Amino acid sequence: MINMIRFMGINAKRLIKDERGVGVIEVVLILVVLIGLVAVFKTQINELLTKIFGSISSMSNDIL
Repeated sequence: MINMIRFMGINAKRLIKDERGVGVIEVVLILVVLIGLVAVFKTQINELLTKIFGSISSMSNDIL
């Protein structure tokens, strides 16, 4: 029984020190934040892109 408790304690320490999945979690959290920002500012982003592409289109028509 004592050996089992020691074994569980050693495995718990290894689990706490294990950082293999940290990079994946960071990427997922960054993506969640970016998707949230896009959802919140969707109309402002759409208006900005419409203005930018409209300006590009008018400038290209002036050149031609």
